[in-house]
Amino acid sequence: MTSSAPHDTGQQRLWSVDEHLADVLAAIRPLEPIELQLLDAQGCVLVEDVTVPVALPPFDNSSMDGYAVRVADVQGAGEEFPAVLTVIGDVAAGSGSLPTVGPGEAARIMTGAPLPPGAEAVVPVEWTDGGTGGGAASGMTPASEAPEGARGEVRVHRAAEARAHVRARGSDVQAGDLALRAGTVLGPPQIALLAAIGRGTVRVRPRARVVVMSTGSELVQPGEPLTEGRIYDSNSFALAAAARDAGAIAYRVGAVADDADTLRSTIEDQLIRADLIVTTGGVSVGAYDVVKEALTSVSTGDGEGDGDDVDAAGVDFRKLAMQPGKPQGFGTVGPDRTPLLALPGNPVSSYVSFELFVRPAIRALMGLPGADLNRPVLRAVLEADKALRSPAGRRQFLRGKYDAESGTVSPVGGSGSHLIAALAHADSLMVVPEEVTSVEPGTELEVVLLG
Repeated sequence: MTSSAPHDTGQQRLWSVDEHLADVLAAIRPLEPIELQLLDAQGCVLVEDVTVPVALPPFDNSSMDGYAVRVADVQGAGEEFPAVLTVIGDVAAGSGSLPTVGPGEAARIMTGAPLPPGAEAVVPVEWTDGGTGGGAASGMTPASEAPEGARGEVRVHRAAEARAHVRARGSDVQAGDLALRAGTVLGPPQIALLAAIGRGTVRVRPRARVVVMSTGSELVQPGEPLTEGRIYDSNSFALAAAARDAGAIAYRVGAVADDADTLRSTIEDQLIRADLIVTTGGVSVGAYDVVKEALTSVSTGDGEGDGDDVDAAGVDFRKLAMQPGKPQGFGTVGPDRTPLLALPGNPVSSYVSFELFVRPAIRALMGLPGADLNRPVLRAVLEADKALRSPAGRRQFLRGKYDAESGTVSPVGGSGSHLIAALAHADSLMVVPEEVTSVEPGTELEVVLLG
């Protein structure tokens, strides 16, 4: 790597990536806990320890389809001299009234069914003739062909030890055990455990509600005709999808025209359903950079909702020592001080900025621990035909393709912030530090994994 000292613009100071992220996270407060139904709580963070009210399983039950027997009755059983037992009935999963297994008897039993009184083990049906009087059975007779209280004999060809193929009561968890700790993120296995111990609801921090809006009079919605000088709005779709991927509930607002009053009114309308607002475009120094105009020209709001007075006193527009994504905005709007992140409009700049700043903010709102706020980061060896160039004093994020088997990463596309096709084929971001201007092939780089 070739190094160079960061340069001074001589104008507005450049914030570092780390300074900007720290500023954002310092303003984020986790959402207040609520009680949710289990499926609604998926992906949320548990805010209470959950203890087990009943043992799992709550009773001894069979782990196989077969026959519930006494150990003494099958001792020494073999192919030549099988144990012949009287079948006294069926025990199905969910059975209430259970037959008692006495000497010389067996009960036909299904997987998950409670072990009947007197029985000490279960012999799988494959160890028996299945009650047919023939050779080894390959499966159980359907319940419809073996009515309740069915009688007959079964020949058992192998002995069984005590508790064989029996799931003991409480072998999973005991009553009073800690099932899940506060701070656990509820995925499918955790939801399953909560349901298994009888919890219908759980107290969690909810998913963050994120409103995404793009700005620009040139934007057309996908599916509509594309006229001269117009482009399709991809940013709002990309960022809404990224917000969902981060665990949020995302609301996408159609592109807002380059008019400060319209944007202020739109933001005010969205505050009712937003824990976080994300805008894209209009944050640079152009004549039509509407987001910057709208959010720096308003006074402190009075909370009356007049449509012209969004409280943006805390919104700050700054330049970051990064590429892409130099212009950024962050602050709070509205009477509830809703966080707002204003991202640049170039597609790659917008997406990279989301991954670096918005995703951690979303996950902080949801109460996730610090280690889970950001994407996984690892180190990989650069595999490329030539050296990568990077501007002095900027932390550069280049699209890459990571190969876990070889531990290498390769560039995808160029460095242009408009190259969205290359982004679609990348699975990582290669990070070139601020002090580095050239990265030779074979050099080890920091890599941010996407997805």
